Parts: sequence; structure tokens; C-alpha cells
Amino acid sequence: MELFIQIFYFVAAVLFILGLKQMSSPVTARRGIIWAGVGMVLATLVTFLAPEITDTGQANTNLVLIILAIALGGGYAWWSGKRVAMTDMPQMIAMYNGMGGGAAATIAAVELLKATGEVEHGLASSVPDALGADVAILGILGAIIGTISFSGSIIAWAKLDGRLNRSRLLPGQHLINAAVALATLAFTVAIYFATDLTPIIIFYVLALVLGIFITVPVGGADMPVIISLFNALTGLAVGFEGYVLGNAAMIIAGIVVGSAGSLLTHLMAVAMNRSVANVFFAGVGTDSGAAATGEQGEMKEIKAQDAGILMAFADQVVIIPGYGMAVAQAQHKIWELTQLLTDKGVSVKFAIHPVAGRMPGHMNVLLAEAGVPYDMIYDMEDINADFKKTTVSLVIGANDVVNPSAKNDTSSPLYGMPILNAMDSANVIVIKRGRGAGFSGVENPLFFADNTRMLFGDGQKAANELIHAVKEL
Repeated sequence: MELFIQIFYFVAAVLFILGLKQMSSPVTARRGIIWAGVGMVLATLVTFLAPEITDTGQANTNLVLIILAIALGGGYAWWSGKRVAMTDMPQMIAMYNGMGGGAAATIAAVELLKATGEVEHGLASSVPDALGADVAILGILGAIIGTISFSGSIIAWAKLDGRLNRSRLLPGQHLINAAVALATLAFTVAIYFATDLTPIIIFYVLALVLGIFITVPVGGADMPVIISLFNALTGLAVGFEGYVLGNAAMIIAGIVVGSAGSLLTHLMAVAMNRSVANVFFAGVGTDSGAAATGEQGEMKEIKAQDAGILMAFADQVVIIPGYGMAVAQAQHKIWELTQLLTDKGVSVKFAIHPVAGRMPGHMNVLLAEAGVPYDMIYDMEDINADFKKTTVSLVIGANDVVNPSAKNDTSSPLYGMPILNAMDSANVIVIKRGRGAGFSGVENPLFFADNTRMLFGDGQKAANELIHAVKEL
């Protein structure tokens, strides 16, 4: 039976890998999600055959608890997944990622409690004696990583959901974070030599607090990187705990998720020209990280009728979406506008910055939902050269990813971050709800440029007005 279980775990792991590979392209992402889902269902069903479930005196009780947990968790996930708005998808991902880290930390807690109990009853001389030295080390590492990912992801969810708007909890937050981190590491070592529950309890409390404290100072503009990093940490924790349990599917899935998340985190940090450490400590998007650039001139407004005429007679229009488009749920109207412009012979392209939105791939998901063909969507490195021959760049709800300060203002928190070169277009039209700075709090000189006109208003309403303007021509 054990060989049968391991074979199906291996098949499930292969499905996870193939599914992740399919998710690397928008064209095959849906298929990849289905494959990975089948793998998860298979791994879950095979687990019911494990001796730990079937060969104990409390087998019936275990089965009832497991089925109840699956029903509650799966039912809530299905219900919330059907109801969640696309604007709330980043915080849902942060929440679910946190649950994964919490699950890994709980597995570690159970194993550590068992080992400590054996030490207390004289059945083992130490935790590594009860578990094995390698299992103990990886279990403890999984515990600290999973716990930090859990509490940090919950804070990320709260910040993205607007429930927490603080950039620090205490004066000297970074120094306090360092002290809590050192204390957590000290009790991480103490667990290895634990003879009772006290070090384990203190360790978990400190790790939970550390996850909260290191995430609170992170600026809102950096949230895509943080979500990706916590995703990587959760995968790593799951892989470690898979080793503790001797579960091949958990080991492989955890390593794949951890490595993919690490690579994505690195790529996103590179896209912002910043290190991951800088993301945690710089505070871009917080009160301390925002730049007050002062008055830079007058924003010049344009009416939808005039903007529609300008776009309808353009040779090429590049549309740059941001989180504001997601908030306004304007992607469907933008696609309708695109179709009208295309019918008039205008070349239309979509430009996506790696950190546009509140999670990796946020804008790609929104545009795919609206039915925008994948061959019209371009990454930053593929589209930037096109801006010099673009008649109109339409910026909807984006701010930092088109901010020229990143190129020419050394005092800006954004300096050095690669951006979409919208300022090189002959004309720039910015759809924006108001005159304030964007989510990062950094003012954007592009909005005051001579070739820029502002179309103020809700994104969906403004897009609808543009549609009417183009239709009337």
C-alpha cells in the first residue's frame, strides 16, 4: 500500500509541475490551473489510504475531522472564489497564501509537540533524538518560515483590503524588528534542545509578531513583491514539512512553488531596480517613503470628446492599465474602445509593467477577463521602443510605472526603477479620478508635461465617454 501511495503522490507532483509550467503563459494558464487542481485532488484522495489515518484506534474520528475540515475549507473557498471581485483578488491571494504558511507551521508544531512529549516521558533524550537531527532541523526551519509567512500574509491582506493603513506600529520600528528577529532566532535554536513546551510556545509567539512587524512598514507600492516573497516562503515551508512527514508530493510541490516564487520575487525586484531588503526597509508607499516634490506646474485637462477624436485619428495608441482600472472595473469598456479604434484602422497595443496592480500578473488577468487577445498585450521590454512612434498613450489608473522621476530625479524613492516610456509618445492622455499622487505617494511629473492631458473621472465612466466620442465620428 505504501508503494501505491508514493506512486500516486509522484503522479500528483508531476501534475503540479506541469500545471505550473502551463501557468507561465496566459494562453495555457487555465489548462495549467486545471492540471494542478487534478493533482491536488489526487494527492488528497490518496492520503486517505495513509496508515496514519486508517491504522489508528481513532480512525473514524480522524476521518470525520478530515472530511469536515475539507468540506469547510473547500466550501468557503468555492463560495468566496465565486463572489470575489477582481479588485479584491490580490488580498484573497495574500490570505490563501498565509493559510498555506500557517498549515506548514501547524504541521511543525504537531511534530515538535510529539517530540517534546517523548522527551518529557523519557522516551527520547532530545527533540533531534525523537525526530532525527535532519528532520528536526528542517521541521524547525519550516516552522519559522511558515509562521512568518502566515502572519505577514495576513497583514498584507489587511493593508490591501484597506483595513490597515499604518506604516509603523511603534517608534523605531526597524530597530524593534531587529530585536524581535534576534529573539526569534534564539528560541529557534532553543527548540532544538527543548525539554518542555515553553520554548516552543515563546518561539511561535515571537515568529508571529516578527511576521507582523516586518510587513507593517512595507509600502503599498511594494505589495506585489511582498506577496510574491511570502508565496515563495510558504512553498519552502511546505517542502520542509513534507520532508518531516516523508510526503513526496509535499516536498516536490513545496520546492517548485518556493523556487518559482523566489524567481518571481527576484524578477519583480529587478523590475523596480531594488533589492528585496530595500523593499522591506525603504518604505516606498508609506508616509516616510513618499516624496514631496512640490508644485510642478498645471495639469491640463481634456474633454472626452476631444480625447476621442485624437485617438480615433491616431496611427498607434498604446493603453497602459494600472490598479485604477481594476478599481473602476473598466477593463470591459477599454476593450470595447479598443475594438472601435481597431475598426477605424488604429493600431492598438497594451503595455504591462511587471509591478502594475497589486499582485504579479494582475493586469494580465483583468485584460484576459475582458477578452483582450494575448498578442495585443506587451511586456515593458517589448513595448518601450514603440512609444517614440506612438500617437497617443492612454494611461488608465497607473501612476508609478510611468513616472519619469524614476529616470531623472535622484531624490525620488522610485529612482532607478525601469518604467514604461509613455512620456516619449506624441500625446499622453491620463484617466485619473483626482489630482493627487498615486498609491506610492510620489508625485508624477508626467501629469504636468506639455504633451499630457488629464481626463478626470472614474475609469469606467471616462472609458464610456471615450466610446461615445469615437462612435460619433
